[in-house]
Amino acid sequence: MQPQESMLEVKNKKNKLYIGIPKETSFQENRIALTPLSVALLVNNGHEVILESNAGKAANFLDNHYSEQGAQIVFDTQKVYEEADIIIKIAPPTLQEIEMMKPGQILISALQLATLKADCLQALLNKKVTALCFEHLLDEGGCLTVIRAMSEIVGATSILIAAEYLSNVFEGKGLMLGGITGVPPTEIVILGAGTVGEYAARTALALGAEVKVFDPSIYKLRRLQNNIGNRVFTSVVQPIVLEKAITTCDVAIGAIRAEDGRSPCIVSEATVSRMKPNSVIIDVSIDQGGCFETSEVTNHTHPVFRKYDVIHYCVPNIASRVARTATYALTNIFAPILLEIGEQGGVKNVIWQKSGIRDAVYIYQGNLTNKYIAERFSLQYKDLDLLIVSNR
Repeated sequence: MQPQESMLEVKNKKNKLYIGIPKETSFQENRIALTPLSVALLVNNGHEVILESNAGKAANFLDNHYSEQGAQIVFDTQKVYEEADIIIKIAPPTLQEIEMMKPGQILISALQLATLKADCLQALLNKKVTALCFEHLLDEGGCLTVIRAMSEIVGATSILIAAEYLSNVFEGKGLMLGGITGVPPTEIVILGAGTVGEYAARTALALGAEVKVFDPSIYKLRRLQNNIGNRVFTSVVQPIVLEKAITTCDVAIGAIRAEDGRSPCIVSEATVSRMKPNSVIIDVSIDQGGCFETSEVTNHTHPVFRKYDVIHYCVPNIASRVARTATYALTNIFAPILLEIGEQGGVKNVIWQKSGIRDAVYIYQGNLTNKYIAERFSLQYKDLDLLIVSNR
């Protein structure tokens, strides 16, 4: 008698996912969550992707690009919501979109706390969905990964926008951003030393501009200096120093963010009125109210206005201006998460194992799990960890 090998049953956890990508209905939202190559990756791993026709058109991804990689193209929005178990989109869902959702669905989208309405939140709770907001997704290093990626894009793009509006084409000063031998460089003032400010400074320095960075936090200023590896003018927000810099610069970029509520308005209308004619203001913080007292929300169709003969660019969604690049950045984050959900046998297991994804959950199976949202709308919330443990 020879000993026989004992075979242990190995449980296959992998689930087939049905992922729905509806067309964005939000005004001038040009991004899409997944590229065709990411769709191919998901399909090759046994998942199914249902895409509404023309969902990627604004980012220059056509239906045939997706269908060639295995996506199912549908022309009815309702069908996307009916057939998919996971809905992934950029903008928060509207009431009409929530009505099309089926009970128990998984939603991955932006939350946009500043514009969140009680009726939309209640509608999601009534559908008993599990909702994740990608603004709160953390990577392995504890960084807000989507916010970081979009901030890098916005910071670099803001300098390129400034270069456009300094040129004669847009009735600017007729300056080349930067400078050449024998010609003084353009002066750029950046308010904020976060990710947007850092990448704006990197891009401006690469083009040869003279850069001055202001921020209330000495820690952020020191970090920016270290990250850039270049000695640039930095200062805490001293009113006299800041006013002199703003009134003599060619470009001023506002990128100071608030943790909650409105961003600080640190440049007065009087200071703007003394800026040089045809100077450019780009207020990246306009979605939180703006850093300049003269700022007013604009859009991609009519992006600028003049006040005191200063060009103001105050578009909230700058990343949609370069939608294809932004989509590549987003798909690098979302595709691995979707693969992980499939490999681990469902979103519940991934939430339990990945603290960075757990932080993004604000509704779990119809239960509000975000304390801040609960306090804001006077609703009850439940501890997410306890909910998961009770269901395991």
